[in-house]
Amino acid sequence: MFEEKIIPLDLWISQFVDWLVDNHRDVFQALKWPVEQTLNGFQFGLMWLHPVVVILAIAAAAWRYSGYKLSIFSIITMILVGLLGLWDETMITLAMVLSSVFFCAVVGIPLGITAGRNDRFEAGLRPVLDAMQTTPAFVYLVPIVMLFSVGNVAGVLATIIFALPPIIRLTSLGIRGVHPELIEAAQAFGASRWQVLQRVQIPLAMPTILAGLNQTIMMALSMVVIAALIGAGGLGSPVILGLNTLDIGRAVIGGLGIVLMAIVLDRITQSMAQQNKKKKS
Repeated sequence: MFEEKIIPLDLWISQFVDWLVDNHRDVFQALKWPVEQTLNGFQFGLMWLHPVVVILAIAAAAWRYSGYKLSIFSIITMILVGLLGLWDETMITLAMVLSSVFFCAVVGIPLGITAGRNDRFEAGLRPVLDAMQTTPAFVYLVPIVMLFSVGNVAGVLATIIFALPPIIRLTSLGIRGVHPELIEAAQAFGASRWQVLQRVQIPLAMPTILAGLNQTIMMALSMVVIAALIGAGGLGSPVILGLNTLDIGRAVIGGLGIVLMAIVLDRITQSMAQQNKKKKS
């Protein structure tokens, strides 16, 4: 019954992407420019700063939001990364993650707020987010390479698409989780829709929004190795090189660097969400 292909969907998709490349390359280069400038700025700053300054900055953030235990752990972790010879790769990866998370927040939080306040918009956005979260990460790589070439910027763009859904979903969930009586009370005192959003909904939803930011960071880090397949540098490079040469030691230290960075960033952002929640309670 199904011996022959009836619907040539793969051909249609290939033709559509080819048409985009041939006719709208300028549009995609314009989309690429702000990502490239942001990435270059983060990467230049992190590579220019002395490692001690970077370590102290991360330790200070850990101390501010969690306490001295996480601060000491962060110092030990970053020193270990340097002793493993992975400092430059770690800074490149950190720049890629920061750039990706920045654009995910810029795009995702407004979309999440809109979805949290508009049922129709949320219903239309849900299947798109489902598709983004269930599509295998490798599928993103081919169109990204065709539209944006290879390199760190292409890796960041793929990471943005891959890591965007959690912050949209959890921002929407946080906005919807605000008790209706609080909104009614604000409106009763004459607050406009914007004032209700700015002074009631967003502050009360902030712990959930920060949880979404945490998940976005984790998903961005999980994309590091995959992005290395399209020329993105960083900690994914030793893993891919170790895989290609069957050098287990190189692959393990690259993976260890990703794990250590993920632990530090995860604990800091989780502590930010918990601290914000305590302030609201």
